[in-house]
Order: sequence, then structure tokens, then C-alpha cells
Amino acid sequence: MNDQEVRRGAGVYNKPILEIYDFVVVRLSNSLAWRCPSVLMLAQYDRLLGRRHLDVGPGTGWYLANAQMREDADVVLMDLNSNSLDSASARIVGVTHSRLVANVLEPLPEDIGLFDSIGVNYLFHCVPGTWADKGAAFGHLAERLADDGVLFGATILGSGVRHNLGGKGLMALYNRLGIFHNRQDDAEGLRAALEGAFREVQVNVVGTVAVFSAREPRR
Repeated sequence: MNDQEVRRGAGVYNKPILEIYDFVVVRLSNSLAWRCPSVLMLAQYDRLLGRRHLDVGPGTGWYLANAQMREDADVVLMDLNSNSLDSASARIVGVTHSRLVANVLEPLPEDIGLFDSIGVNYLFHCVPGTWADKGAAFGHLAERLADDGVLFGATILGSGVRHNLGGKGLMALYNRLGIFHNRQDDAEGLRAALEGAFREVQVNVVGTVAVFSAREPRR
């Protein structure tokens, strides 16, 4: 995978984009274009967040800020984009947290330890490559997940689902601009990539979004 391509995709999220992200994506696009209301993904955070949590690609931090988090929570925010880290960090200022600049397609530093939960919400449709390429990330994340931990997230699919008119337009635009890299992403490929790194996998398609979780990391 071309590292410059990965970094270029992450760099799209500048401060002006992040300022309108919650309105455009969380409030509008999720329900109208992708047909997967944000509250469904927030419910997954509420259900699966562990005490020690790694959030990869936290965006503006909306989900973490609105989730039912433990009082003793310890969160690590990970992204290649410092703007996203700044935004998410500001949103959870009352929660013990730290920041990590790293590429999910490369092995994560061992000194960050293990996590009870890892969130990868709306990350993989922005990662270049096929599921065979993106699947490397699941292996790296599995190495940082506790034996009894859970990885969870959601990703917008480009194949095997029916997009409405608005979704088709956004898909074409975002892929052309290099914001999305998901034209060939399907639920079956996601499941196979997850099963390469975890023994227990769940994938549910809501609208055009795959909402997933995985447990029992393969070492």
C-alpha cells in the first residue's frame, strides 16, 4: 500500500471540514444517504466500550463525547491527522486520554499496551485498497486487543448494497476526491478480512453500512 496515498486520504479532514462534519455526516448523511442512523452506531459504543479504549480515526469525537463512558475510562485517540486528534481531544476533555499518531496499516507500538475495546467507526471506507489490503489493519489491531476484548465499528459499503440517489452521488463524489476508497468494499469481503484476525465475528448491514464487531483475536 502506498503510504503517501494513505496519508493523503487522512489529510482531507482539515479544520473547516471537521467544523461541518457533525452536521453533514452525523445528522444528515447517515440517515438520508447511507440509511444507518447515527444513534445505531452510538448504541454500539454504549454497549461495547471498555475501560481502556483505543479509538482509531475518531473524527470529531462525536461518538465518544456522546457515549456512556465509564468514570475510570482511559482512552487513546489514534489518527494520522492531527486535526482530527485535536477535535476529538477537545470533545472528551473531561476523560483521561492520550493521543497517538500512527498508520493502522502498520504494526502499532507495543508500548501502548492492550485494550479492552477498539473502535474503528467510519474508518475503512476511507482506507485505500481492497479488503485484502485493508485486512492487514485487523491483524495489527488484534495484536493490541486483550484476549477478552472487543473490536467494533462501521463502514460504508460500495458493493453488494443498493444506494439511493443521494448515496450514489456522494459515493461518486467522495471516491473521485479521494475521501472514500470503497467502490469494491462488500460485506463478504469485510467478514473474511475480520475472520483472518478474529475467531468470533458479527457483521450486520443496515442500509448501506456494515456494522460489525469481533472478538477472540488470533495471535
